[in-house]
Amino acid sequence: MSSAATAIATDSVCRAVAPSIYQVRLPLPFALNHVNCYLLDDGDGWTILDTGLHRPELVERWEAAWRELGIRRRDIRRVVLTHMHPDHFGLAGWLQQECDAPVWMSPMERDIAHFTWYDRPAAANVGDFGAYLRIAGVSPDVAAVVMKQQEYLRGMTRPLPAEIAMLSPGAAIAMAGRTFTAIHAPGHADGQLLFYSRDDGLLLCGDHVLQKITPNIGYWVSTHGDPLANYLASLREVAALDVVLALPGHHSPLTDWRGRIGELLAHHDQRLAAMYAAAAPGATALEVSYAVFNYDRFSTHEIRFAVAETLAHLEHLANQGRLVRDDSGEVRLYRAA
Repeated sequence: MSSAATAIATDSVCRAVAPSIYQVRLPLPFALNHVNCYLLDDGDGWTILDTGLHRPELVERWEAAWRELGIRRRDIRRVVLTHMHPDHFGLAGWLQQECDAPVWMSPMERDIAHFTWYDRPAAANVGDFGAYLRIAGVSPDVAAVVMKQQEYLRGMTRPLPAEIAMLSPGAAIAMAGRTFTAIHAPGHADGQLLFYSRDDGLLLCGDHVLQKITPNIGYWVSTHGDPLANYLASLREVAALDVVLALPGHHSPLTDWRGRIGELLAHHDQRLAAMYAAAAPGATALEVSYAVFNYDRFSTHEIRFAVAETLAHLEHLANQGRLVRDDSGEVRLYRAA
């Protein structure tokens, strides 16, 4: 272990959360105002897990973290990403350039990152996203504001990593003096990876399970299949893990792993019932969303998450045969089967 294991001041950027693992909490300009990233001391170098958005204040915070722990840029061996959402991916390209470090993520998330951030002209992505919002019943004026927000996010992922190395589910990866197994955990992101150390029950759990909030399970332009079905199945699978400590992408560490999973499963049962009741007479996704969520407290940034989460639940109910989709008009309607 490096000399960084010495005591860290209480006003420090870094917080020791497990042996050889330090949390770096970075600010976000949203209602969810932070993301947890991690520095893992590998003995002969360091691994960064998730990155934050590319904003000047986040770059300054990473540089302050490195100073606290005595890390030089060349000491960063790699950047590992749980998923491609901008608060976890945004600084990956900058870190690759600054530290000459490879960026690793799952093959599925790499493909979605390329679809979302790389391959297609911005206008094409905006057009697809606008059509998706209009089908859900979002007015053109609101859709235009939401699409502008999407382009704002796109700007905070530049520069993009020149190359991304593949880290497949089931792979073993040595970090922080442990051997972690990469676990595919879809739902919040189709190709999200968790990292589990069986020896001490430590789990790096990304945004799969969070302590204070329910992870957003959304149906997006790039979504594969039924994201809510995938999420519920994955929760039941990872509940079997013997987790002593889970380090998440937001809020505080979790120690009651199975208890929190039980709460999330119960939450989605209740949410499905509420959305079925709102949709059964015939409604658009936006109308159902207004019936279930408190829009008075939502920023523009949050509207898209509410619509995407509503769509995920409605599509799941339709796939179960409880609702039917009516695409006879410009806006999709859902109603009881």
